[in-house]
Amino acid sequence: MGTEQESFLVTFSRVRTQLLVAGGILANTPMLLANGAHLEDEEVVRRVLAGDTALFEILMRRYNQLLYRVSRSILRNDAEAEDVMQEAYVRAYEHLHQFAGRAQFRTWLTRIAVHEALARAERGKRFEVFEPPTSGDVMDDFASPRRSPEQQAADAEVRQLIERAISQLPDLYRSVFMLRDVEQMSIEDVARILDLTESTVKVRLHRARRALRKTILGHAGEQLWGSFPFDAVRCDRVVARVFARINQKNGVWEAAL
Repeated sequence: MGTEQESFLVTFSRVRTQLLVAGGILANTPMLLANGAHLEDEEVVRRVLAGDTALFEILMRRYNQLLYRVSRSILRNDAEAEDVMQEAYVRAYEHLHQFAGRAQFRTWLTRIAVHEALARAERGKRFEVFEPPTSGDVMDDFASPRRSPEQQAADAEVRQLIERAISQLPDLYRSVFMLRDVEQMSIEDVARILDLTESTVKVRLHRARRALRKTILGHAGEQLWGSFPFDAVRCDRVVARVFARINQKNGVWEAAL
């Protein structure tokens, strides 16, 4: 890790801590996640609504990868995908009392992200623009340490190939494929999230799979499930920014009381 990156991480960690402390959210993330790992989403939501705001971090870290993948599948842009994630989390927090439990929390949350991403795509006409991934934008650091440098390089190359192939899928198929085959969601959940019928999801999924060359999928193996990663630094960044916005809104709400 270079000096510049180390400096960024140190600075970010300090800023994140200051934000959380300033907002009265004294989050010890490792302990928080360990203690909350056994909690169902609905229980976390109940406790957040009861005033334990810090627990909202559990939900963010639990679903950062999912929201990143689905947002990026629509926008095909890393920075905009992160923006959508933050907006989705803030909206979810603001409307948490409206979560009725009729669907799974992750389905409810993902629908918020999808709607935000689609609205952003419509505004920016991002569907007509393809931005190929830049060098180093994939999972270079996620290969098993037991694999040789040559194997790691091969893994990264395969993942890049998969990600490019998925990014080039038609818009109608890309999000369906990402949610069903990458995130392993049920057909029912995918249909609910994208406001489609289950039969439409099945048709689009079939066409998406057919559009991806069998040679790519045949050589991908486990790399498919590691594509479009959302690493720890980016995860921390989203969590800190969401809490900063929540704290800011809380201050406005309290001032209005």
